Amino acid sequence: MQKRKLGNSGLEVSALGLGCMRMSYGDSPVGDRQEMISFLHSAVDRGITFFDTAEVYGPFTNEELVGEALAPFRGQVVIATKFGFQPNPDGSPGWTSLNSRPEHIKQVAEASLKRLKVDAIDLFYQHRVDPDVPIEDVAGAVKELIQEGKVKHFGLSEAAAQTIRRAHAVQPVTAIQSEYSLWWRTPEEEVLPTCEELGIGFVPFSPLGRGYLTGKVDENTTFASSDLRSPRYTPEARKANRVVIDLLARIGDQKGATPAYSEGCGCSRRSRGSFQYRVPASSSAWMRTSAHLP
Repeated sequence: MQKRKLGNSGLEVSALGLGCMRMSYGDSPVGDRQEMISFLHSAVDRGITFFDTAEVYGPFTNEELVGEALAPFRGQVVIATKFGFQPNPDGSPGWTSLNSRPEHIKQVAEASLKRLKVDAIDLFYQHRVDPDVPIEDVAGAVKELIQEGKVKHFGLSEAAAQTIRRAHAVQPVTAIQSEYSLWWRTPEEEVLPTCEELGIGFVPFSPLGRGYLTGKVDENTTFASSDLRSPRYTPEARKANRVVIDLLARIGDQKGATPAYSEGCGCSRRSRGSFQYRVPASSSAWMRTSAHLP
């Protein structure tokens, strides 16, 4: 497995990361707890060192799963988790509001440390920008956690270019996480150039188009009303974009790989000067493509 350094931070991770959300959260978790623990172990065996979770996944249960599964590999893996939501008080899935108040960030960090069974959080993302809290206050709170040794690196998810600049001026940002694939290229307009300029790593999520680019979704596929893909993936759009899947299939045939792996390889590293960014896979997509990992 190749390695990548996220921007100028020096944080080194595997070229392919693993998003753990669906292992215990969402409409259809991909397996039971023990199966997912075994799967996480196999991911480490295959060279994956970068794992992504968040307190709101569950809530809390995904961090607990990742913490338990990766406990034997402390010092060998990088775990990213996130703050920024106010989970439902009754513990049910979902959240009541955004919450990035500094005191809440510190509370989340303490709880995440315990669930992940670590002494310091490797990469601590703001999950979504909170319009009610100045980003300078958010960056300042994480800076204090870094000074206390409870967090190693600061990240932002789905942040605009100007927000990134303001945060970076207070506490250097290691990575920006945003959706990016052949189907969603908005980060190319402002966010990627900003990351390149400031030496920040870019970590795409849903690089396989939320499953579409695996070649397993077509115009006849149905989604539950609560599925995040249902508003965007109309039957007409899926049918019209089959040309993309056909192209990836042809490339895959040439390389002896799946359409999903072809797309992942195409986006996994694009360098302009010293700027690099890398692709994490979802757990379900990685299960389909793991046989072709380098």
